[in-house]
Amino acid sequence: MQNGFEEFQKIGKNNVEAAVKSFGAMSKGFQAIATEIADYSKKAFEDGTTAAEQVISSKSIDKAVEAQSSFLRASYEGYVGQASKIGELYVGAAQEAYKPIETVVQAAQKVAK
Repeated sequence: MQNGFEEFQKIGKNNVEAAVKSFGAMSKGFQAIATEIADYSKKAFEDGTTAAEQVISSKSIDKAVEAQSSFLRASYEGYVGQASKIGELYVGAAQEAYKPIETVVQAAQKVAK
């Protein structure tokens, strides 16, 4: 009976440790994502400001349309690239958060056999 209780305590301790490690990994992942989004937002704002200045200072309608089109194209390409990068960060965070849980699950499967 005592041996069963000690085993139960050990399993509980391992589960808590895995949950803490998993939470820490997710926290780091979300922090990296937030930093990336903040950096992208700052750059997008600066690029938008620069583009607006170019459009306003254009000497002709053609130059204004050209500047606006160039900005839109660059913005779209930047957004698609950033969305891809953020997606990769989410996947990486999920994988890192799952690693401690995976260890516990594998140990539980061994005990169950």
